[in-house]
Amino acid sequence: MFVLDDSLIDKIQQLKKQRRAVILAHNYQSGEVQDIADFTGDSLGLSIEASRTDAEVIVFCGVKFMAETAAILSPKKTVLLPDKHAGCPLADMINAEQLIELKQKHAGAVVVCYVNSTAEVKAESDYCCTSSNAVEVVNSIATGKEIIFVPDQHLGRHVAERTGRELILWPGYCITHIQISVEDIEKARGKYPEAVVMAHPECSESVKALADELLSTGQMLEFARNSSVKQFVIATENGIIHALKKANPGVEFIGASEKATCPNMKKITLEKIVWSLEDMQYPITVAEDISNKARKALDRMVEVLPGK
Repeated sequence: MFVLDDSLIDKIQQLKKQRRAVILAHNYQSGEVQDIADFTGDSLGLSIEASRTDAEVIVFCGVKFMAETAAILSPKKTVLLPDKHAGCPLADMINAEQLIELKQKHAGAVVVCYVNSTAEVKAESDYCCTSSNAVEVVNSIATGKEIIFVPDQHLGRHVAERTGRELILWPGYCITHIQISVEDIEKARGKYPEAVVMAHPECSESVKALADELLSTGQMLEFARNSSVKQFVIATENGIIHALKKANPGVEFIGASEKATCPNMKKITLEKIVWSLEDMQYPITVAEDISNKARKALDRMVEVLPGK
């Protein structure tokens, strides 16, 4: 558990009231940022909170595509990203021009884009999804329809396996998740033979094949909360371990690899949240024409919830 700087906490709380702001933090943020947030969660959960909040200002502690998503879902609100350099290499692995070219090669195909994508790519897509509802989104599409899935090939393969659908995949990947190796999982199993291994669908196929459960970060939290298991090995970005430990005292959570740390997710600090609220930096905006098109795909993402 992190011990927070009381002076920074007090300043953030003061500025939040002054700005009528809400702080959203992804599960991969540092523990101290998660602890100061009003809401923590995975991309889907935070997208829903962004669309529902009545706050005037949303401080998004995540990466740029997440702040863009909040700006699209809440166009009348001010969305701030405390570090303008907090990007996502996966989101940058495909641009709108490349997706348009792929669509031209597969006329009539339905495009499903992972939320880890730019606003411009979302605008060229029919559906958006997160790792927690990708299977449900693909299952909601009429059988017989050709489906393009971008940009994460590993999540795409997971969805194809779970749905039995043949997907046209883009060769994108998360540079953090592919740092987790088969050797990491085998070493953890040797050291913690009783542990349940939970892996994120963005992991490589060889790593996922060794896992007991394939889950989004939100699903990991739910699974651990409802389980009697007292030891887990976690194959995803290590920031989630803080949230897991906080929600499940007395349960042991072991990161599969020390390398599984996203440098972009860790760029946001308490100091940067203070500066963001003080100076209203850095505002994230999306051009109206792009926002209107992307909104349709995002609305479908929010509508297709797991279990429905």
